[in-house]
Amino acid sequence: MQDTTTIRQAVAADVDAICRIYNHYVLESTVTFEEQAVSSVDMSRRIAETISAALPWLVTEQAGDVKGYACASNWKARSAYRHSTETTIYLAPDALGRGLGTRLYQALLDRLADGGRHVAIGGIALPNDASIALHQRLGFRKVAHFCEVGFKFERWIDTTYWQRML
Repeated sequence: MQDTTTIRQAVAADVDAICRIYNHYVLESTVTFEEQAVSSVDMSRRIAETISAALPWLVTEQAGDVKGYACASNWKARSAYRHSTETTIYLAPDALGRGLGTRLYQALLDRLADGGRHVAIGGIALPNDASIALHQRLGFRKVAHFCEVGFKFERWIDTTYWQRML
């Protein structure tokens, strides 16, 4: 069977699928600290801000169905941080465990490196063994562990930060 997976820059027509993917995690998990579903209008604004900052917002699709997205944002606002980015990836629940995340995240990292970025930083809310494994597989190393910095679903959540030089 031929692989019909593509990775490409997000476009306006992807916004509803991106919201569906992300809002699943907002409403059902602690992997994001947002607690309210994100509207299509807000997600469109986020995508536009990312692209206007000359950063990638990629989607992966199979047979025309968006199965995940990965994007980057500036790590901090101060100018000395301009070569550092925070990376984010989310997959549809039915796309987990099939290697799509690895390919999508690697494509994001490649674009960041090609664009002159120096470091990628990924934050992981715990527990999240799959995300830790993904970051390790792609050469990230753990650089920080913050205890009880998030509170969602009536419990405290730790986060770790992972870094990879590009």
